[in-house]
Amino acid sequence: MNKLKKLLLVGLTAVLTVGTVACGSANNNSGSSTKETKNITIGVCPGPYGDMVKKAITPALEKKGYKVSIKEFSDYVQPNKALANKEIDANLFQHTAYLQKFSKDNNLDLSAVISVPTAGMGIFSNKIKSIDSLPNGAKVAIPNDPSNLARALTLLKNQGLINIKDNIDQTKATQNDVTENKKNLKFVPIEAAQEPRSLDSVDIALITGNYAIAAGMDFSKALVVEKLAENYKNVIAVRTEDLNKDLGKDLKSAVESAEFKNAIEDKNGEFKSFDKPEWYVSKYGTK
Repeated sequence: MNKLKKLLLVGLTAVLTVGTVACGSANNNSGSSTKETKNITIGVCPGPYGDMVKKAITPALEKKGYKVSIKEFSDYVQPNKALANKEIDANLFQHTAYLQKFSKDNNLDLSAVISVPTAGMGIFSNKIKSIDSLPNGAKVAIPNDPSNLARALTLLKNQGLINIKDNIDQTKATQNDVTENKKNLKFVPIEAAQEPRSLDSVDIALITGNYAIAAGMDFSKALVVEKLAENYKNVIAVRTEDLNKDLGKDLKSAVESAEFKNAIEDKNGEFKSFDKPEWYVSKYGTK
């Protein structure tokens, strides 16, 4: 009888112990799920968009439980490859035309979430004070990536310096599509990030806004500042599989938030003069 009692006591103790452990596990899991932080990394290039992520986008994401890290890349190639390889979760550095061209050329499945206010391309010079004084045979630095090269040629066309073939997609134009070069300009294709350093060796350089700002260049001293077409305004990009998931939806919501608008409209901030996307102008009635 005593042996039987001991066996029953051991069995009951084991059941209670398992039950206690099981309950403890359930409580721990429940607690961790309610307190879980969603860690994401957003890729940027040198310039103002790291600050835009930090000052304008992160505050709204933090309210949704995100912890945001920023990873800076030194060129226009790696941020999209890192995104496709799941090294980062989103990026903000490129306009729609570049995203589409790069994704197609590299067979990447990436999508734009939403466009953001963007600094335009500027024409800068250390040698002349006016675009009208550009000499014949002048050396002109232009970005060597396809979409920004086309953008630079379009800006030169708009200044009456060159003409481009009719009926061509001007987002894909190259030097071979130039039909008239009134001043016999000598084009010098350079990696976009290196253009600010080229100013002493060329007559003018057409520099994208982010690299001009990163180099501390004063847009008030630019010879010309581009008025951006909608497909040249920068976008937040994610893997297409995430576009309609929480990540894509939450990024879009953050950009449409009051926190984002307040940072953009800050009169002492760096974004106040950026070109606003159509959705932004439509929503807030401001340019």
